[in-house]
Amino acid sequence: MKAAAAILMLFLLISIVPIGIAAQWGGGAGFSIPDSELKWETSDVCDPAAAAEAPDSEWVQADMNSVRPVAPADATAAWLRFPLPITGEPNPALMINKFAGHNLRVYVDHRLIYELQDLINYDEGRVLIPLSGTEGHSWLYLWSSGSGQGFGGIKGEITAGNYGKLLAFYVKQNLPDMVIGAAFLFVGAALMGCLLFLKLDFFKGGFFLVLVIVSFGILFITYSPFLPVILHIPDHWTQTFFDLALFTLLPSFTIYFEQIFGPGKHGLITKLRKFQLGYSLFCLVFLIVNTLLSHRLDELYRIATVDFLGLMMMVQFIYLLYVTLEAAFKGNRDAVIFSTGFSIFALLSLTELILYYANNSYHLQWWKWGVIAFVASLILILGRRFAGNHEQVLEYSRDLEKFNDDLQRSEKMEIISELAASVAHEVRNPLQVTRGFLQILGERSDQKEKEYLQMAMEELDRASLIITDFLTFAKPGMDTLDRFEVAEELRHVSGVLVPLAHLQGGTIELKLQSGLQVLGSTSKFKQAFINLIKNAIESLEEDGLITVAAWSSGEHIIVSVQDNGEGMKMSELAHLGEPYYSNKKKGTGLGLMVTFRIIEAMNGSIQFQSRKGEGTEVIVKLPSAAKK
Repeated sequence: MKAAAAILMLFLLISIVPIGIAAQWGGGAGFSIPDSELKWETSDVCDPAAAAEAPDSEWVQADMNSVRPVAPADATAAWLRFPLPITGEPNPALMINKFAGHNLRVYVDHRLIYELQDLINYDEGRVLIPLSGTEGHSWLYLWSSGSGQGFGGIKGEITAGNYGKLLAFYVKQNLPDMVIGAAFLFVGAALMGCLLFLKLDFFKGGFFLVLVIVSFGILFITYSPFLPVILHIPDHWTQTFFDLALFTLLPSFTIYFEQIFGPGKHGLITKLRKFQLGYSLFCLVFLIVNTLLSHRLDELYRIATVDFLGLMMMVQFIYLLYVTLEAAFKGNRDAVIFSTGFSIFALLSLTELILYYANNSYHLQWWKWGVIAFVASLILILGRRFAGNHEQVLEYSRDLEKFNDDLQRSEKMEIISELAASVAHEVRNPLQVTRGFLQILGERSDQKEKEYLQMAMEELDRASLIITDFLTFAKPGMDTLDRFEVAEELRHVSGVLVPLAHLQGGTIELKLQSGLQVLGSTSKFKQAFINLIKNAIESLEEDGLITVAAWSSGEHIIVSVQDNGEGMKMSELAHLGEPYYSNKKKGTGLGLMVTFRIIEAMNGSIQFQSRKGEGTEVIVKLPSAAKK
């Protein structure tokens, strides 16, 4: 998530670049040429002398700021002329904001001063024409040729000014596209490097996102006229890479979408993905064939890759937007993030596509900012998926550690249980016989010997108690199951242990709710809580207080035994209930182990909370057996 947040901040910083550039433009790069004259040609032959000698009746007024006159059906080229602007600055130049055509030639007095040939992206061309050496002349003639809708001539304004200023203005206008495109390529390369170290499932999840990001980066760079004008890269190369990126983007995006939201109703997303993959392959073959035929199929290629593909993108955006909004309303967090970014991108793209088809002179520009928001949402989703997988791995690790601890505990319990079952009965009988003989010997011995014999019998009694605990541990199940009142049994236990608490300098306080019933053995229940309360008493210091509380919580009964004694460390809490572990000098740990087994036999659970020097709280949770 931190990496995703850092990348998002990068995109936000990038989006600020155009704002800073716009603040520096100031509109001082030059002045616009408002009017010109237009003449249509029905021949592909470019003859500037014939155009200059043509009668004025063949020329029509063309306002640069209005819609250009419709070309006649037989027109294949167009002439545009206007007086040479007087800039009053060295190195004069003209900037054509939007040129339409395959070829462009600029003449002054029948002399060719500028030429562009075999343009492919002829609807979006921006041209910078140097005018040095044309001082003293009167008219400038521009010839352009093409075919199909929207060819021939100038579709945007013409700006006259100093070449250096116009070039700087031009660079500032197109630099954001280059910066954002380069940032996309860098992010895609970095993400791809990270994916190489992941497993195949994670790799597939991020690979198509990398294709989407890289494709967007190439679209940004090749869509801008920065490359052909500033770097003089041939236009057909930039157009070819633009198309290849578009053919890669659409199926990759649909595949990534399918990975997040599934195949969709009736498998429509899957069907859309298959159709797009097939159509992209068809367009790729068409591109290769058209290139081998020297672009003779440009009109058909344009219909397939611009007109039809644009309409298909509009339908796809509407459908996928509907799918994401539907998933977002159902509470899918990834869908909320995706729909936010995708909605911005889809709405901007749909609006611009509609404007483009309604007005062929419209220049697509706002879709770029939609792309930034959309890619940021995709990266956030991928970051959430990685974070979720990381949390899942941590959870599995914690569960595995817990299962391992439970397994070790179970193995120890099984060993003690088998030991208790096999040894306890055999050892108990000899101990009782030995105690009987010692008691008889005590009656016949003097006072000194009686003291020794008494000590021996006490140790035998202690050994007998340990064996009793062994037997309880080995067979913790309830012999007879009774429904009994928890409060009544706890009062009885408290009454038995109050004298011991007084000897330790403490008191026992009861906070018991009435009507609490559980199912089990009263004797085993008492034994378990005698062990717990007795441990609490032995931990008391001066002014000790033990609070025994019981209350109902849903379908369970909660019993709490809390003291303000010496408490325990976390390391000590982790070993409670293990055989032979005890904080007492002569303790065996079997009493608490027996308590654990009794609570487990009653389908309950036991939990310890303690801090060193602050006391301990034992919380026992038992299923309620109250009559409904």
